[in-house]
Amino acid sequence: MFDKNYKFTVTDKFLKYVKYDTQSDEDSTSFPSTEKQKTFSKELAEELKGMGLADAHMDEWGYVMATLPSNTDKNVPVIALIAHIDTSPAVTGANVNPVVHNNYRGGDIILPKDPNQIIKVEDNHELKDMIGYDIITTDGTTLLGADNKAGVAEIMDAVNYMLTHPEVKHGTIKVCFTPDEETGRGTEKIDLKKLGAQFAYTVDGSGRGEIETETFSADAVVIKFHGKNIHPGYAKGKMINSVKVAAAFIESLPKDKLSPETTDGRDGYIHCTGFNGMEELTTLKFIIRDFETPKLKEYESLLKNLAEAAVKKFPGAKMEFEVIEQYRNMKEILDKFPSVAGNAVEAMNRLNIKPIFSPIRGGTDGSRLSFMGLPTPNIFAGEHSFHSKLEWVAVQDMELVVKLLVETCKVWEEKQ
Repeated sequence: MFDKNYKFTVTDKFLKYVKYDTQSDEDSTSFPSTEKQKTFSKELAEELKGMGLADAHMDEWGYVMATLPSNTDKNVPVIALIAHIDTSPAVTGANVNPVVHNNYRGGDIILPKDPNQIIKVEDNHELKDMIGYDIITTDGTTLLGADNKAGVAEIMDAVNYMLTHPEVKHGTIKVCFTPDEETGRGTEKIDLKKLGAQFAYTVDGSGRGEIETETFSADAVVIKFHGKNIHPGYAKGKMINSVKVAAAFIESLPKDKLSPETTDGRDGYIHCTGFNGMEELTTLKFIIRDFETPKLKEYESLLKNLAEAAVKKFPGAKMEFEVIEQYRNMKEILDKFPSVAGNAVEAMNRLNIKPIFSPIRGGTDGSRLSFMGLPTPNIFAGEHSFHSKLEWVAVQDMELVVKLLVETCKVWEEKQ
């Protein structure tokens, strides 16, 4: 039974953590992509050490790792609790001013520094379950950073609870905070051997009860159309404008299917994320997504065929086509280790949380980690409307996640 008199620290930690600007940069080639991420990581390492986790440290790449030693005689698998410290490149994370709306009574939430920024009930159906809760938002000028500093704060408070309640039996727990998840590079430099965990959970999901064991499989595609440039005053019969070749290709893409704006549920898509060109060279960037990995090849073949057809319309034009593997559906791994998600579900049931299995129309660090040998489902952190100025999280949901993490660690110990 969770100590009803426990004074949660998760909210205070969260309100402090969001003040750190940890925005990552998807155009950077360094790692981490922004040096300022390390400022926050170093603070977390020192905080963990101050809590009593003697081996807490930040490595050269900005990963934070620490160990909560086992307090049981049982041979319990080593579990890692993981969250990422960076925030989305899409919206500024500097000078975040969180606002706490105590005892939410329903209705839209108008953000104080920009009345045009409104968290609308019609767009946030979860708000109907938040009556009486305390909701934290931005002031309307930045993102909040609940993605994923809510997860960071929840893990920190769960560790604090287990340290102050030694009667809670658990195996060895590893804490790991990663940089650059938002750029898709969060596992690029991670040392799993040093982490030493057998299974893990990322705490980076949205609504209450969500547990995610399935993601998209993902590839990137880069298409380069080569033309021929010449002075436009003397170009007749000589110029091949690569921009026009690319435009013809874009126009040939499906209009009513296979795009993010025309798909949902378990449908995959092809999505152009970048178009940059001049007469000589135009480069297009795509992301390809589907829950069924073999379908990626179908989508890539479609793109290649359409690109080749566009080139044929412009004699002398050429095309390059590159596929870059990104990540794969973690379900392919997690199905082999059902106890990982199963133990989290057992913990939810004990806390009267209705488990919601929802496939992620995207990816998490857990996708890569699972294929790297660390099976890692994703559990909810209470984040909503992330990557935007309308981001919000409820205090009571963060406290519930703290309870869930503690209970999950207990389940692992009890089942050995």
